[in-house]
Amino acid sequence: MHQAFLIIAIVPVCLWAYLLLARGFFWRVAVDQSLPATTKACVVAVVPARNEAGVVEKCVASLLRQSGPVVHVVLVDDASTDGTAESARAAAATVGCPERLTVIASVPLAEGWTGKLWAVRQGMERALATSPDFLLLTDADVEHGPEMVATLISIAEHGGYDMASYMVKLHCESEAEKLLIPAFVYFFFQLYPPAWIADAKAKTAGAAGGCMLVRPAALARAGGIEAIRSEIIDDCALARAIKSSGGRVWLGLTESSRSLRSYGSFAEIGRMIARTAFNQLRHSTLLLAGTVIGLVLTYLLPAALLASGDRPAMALGGAAWAMMAASYLPMVRFYGLNPVWALTLPLAAIFYMGATVWSAVQYWSGRGGQWKGRAQDAALSRTRPSGLRNQR
Repeated sequence: MHQAFLIIAIVPVCLWAYLLLARGFFWRVAVDQSLPATTKACVVAVVPARNEAGVVEKCVASLLRQSGPVVHVVLVDDASTDGTAESARAAAATVGCPERLTVIASVPLAEGWTGKLWAVRQGMERALATSPDFLLLTDADVEHGPEMVATLISIAEHGGYDMASYMVKLHCESEAEKLLIPAFVYFFFQLYPPAWIADAKAKTAGAAGGCMLVRPAALARAGGIEAIRSEIIDDCALARAIKSSGGRVWLGLTESSRSLRSYGSFAEIGRMIARTAFNQLRHSTLLLAGTVIGLVLTYLLPAALLASGDRPAMALGGAAWAMMAASYLPMVRFYGLNPVWALTLPLAAIFYMGATVWSAVQYWSGRGGQWKGRAQDAALSRTRPSGLRNQR
């Protein structure tokens, strides 16, 4: 019995050795890039916005104030009721270049499309009419640093990338955010190691939807935005489409662009996770079970071993937890937190495990993918007549 217990105790140590050494060194936090700025490219930013009056002014102003390339902005007002379009126009007027902002009103959601991608499609049609060198896809709740566009263009041009994306710095001030937001980015990079994404020989493809620079020709080869029209994890789906069609993809981390969307409570973050978690698992109950088991063995078993009272098991549990904390520490430092937060990853894992299970429950009950009043990833919606789906 004791021998079997020790074999179990070795499992998390082996898992963490793999994660540290054989998963693309995902835990290394490389911020921005020191490359010469590019100023000649023509760039059009497409910004889908649905009830974002509180943040869209900063987003639009930051895009129009970019150093280097002149950025034109196409904002798609997706049936907002809070004055989003007016706020965007006010920002452009304040910056002094209202002629570089185009606001279009979205037409009603088409069958087979998610709300965001339907808005993006309409914005792209207007943007592509100007024959830009690059499209910038960004969210209305992101404020960009002044060198962001020039830096991404330089990365794309020097590295030969067809898509270059930044994971922007997320809001991290409340206690819930401190526990869960660095962990969100950490888990994302664990799933999508940037080194594997940039490797043309690797199948892994990923991107961060808050800031994606794309070459129009590569987008066309991938089938256009229509190729991913029903995806709710649209950023990674777009990266996958571009890479699978022969394009090259890059993903990095930046401090200069930041999300303006705050999550003041655990419930808000839980809803954010639950919106896409089960979709990430391809709606598979088997993958859900495997994920829960994997989280338990990787993040929770080390703590259980430390509390077991068995010295060899405690030593193995301590070693696994030490490797876990060491891998998490760079992300904790990136967010300016006390290093002690690196020890809290098991607590974050428990929360993410619960949110993932809840995501499955939401999907099965027909309320999956809730965002801005739309259920975009619901099992019941796949069997309802189209007329009922459009009433959402």
